[in-house]
Amino acid sequence: MQVKEIGLIVGAGEGLSAAVARIMAREGMAVALAARSLDNLAALAKETDAKTYACDASDTRQVASLFESVDRDVGTPTWVLFNPSRRSRGPLVDLDPETVKQDILVTCFGGFLVGQQAAKRMVKAGGGSIFFTGASASVKGYARSAPFAMGKFGLRGLAQSMAREFQPQNLHIAHFVIDGSIAPRGGNGKDDRLNPDSIAETYLAIHRQHRSAWTWEIELRPWTETF
Repeated sequence: MQVKEIGLIVGAGEGLSAAVARIMAREGMAVALAARSLDNLAALAKETDAKTYACDASDTRQVASLFESVDRDVGTPTWVLFNPSRRSRGPLVDLDPETVKQDILVTCFGGFLVGQQAAKRMVKAGGGSIFFTGASASVKGYARSAPFAMGKFGLRGLAQSMAREFQPQNLHIAHFVIDGSIAPRGGNGKDDRLNPDSIAETYLAIHRQHRSAWTWEIELRPWTETF
């Protein structure tokens, strides 16, 4: 019988996802890390005693295989974080349609695939948390950045819809608007950029929320950031 919490981060790498992985390990969770490439995950995996998996989050078969592998190797995830995103910048009339399509597949469709696989398992298990990392572009479409806004707006809509569907089934779905740039680990002493460790502490706090007072969305920004 599964007792230990199991955290799965899809789109793992440096910065925020690494900070969340460290929080999971600190809390005694078994950790699984998935990324398109595993080239830069060795040190983090060693630090957090994590299993690593190569997975393109926009590929239906690869996402299904990821969850099957985690089930087999670690157990059914109790906390899943979807973190990937991809963006193209430039005047809308100059954007390559195929590149934009890939942006949306990674940023938004990938969230659907991961959310679907996680929800199937968590409903059966009786609970769990599924978190989606958003951005300023989740709520504001900036000029010359339409593909990112399209993907992030869609991801936010997915999270809101899932929260309404699955919250009554004891699944905590949350979306995080990261409004500002994320600093390297340790920051620069000015606190004018988001500290990834501080963001991770907030993710943990929301994962730990009692279901009588759940948050479905939160915005995080530095004290100097305008909004």
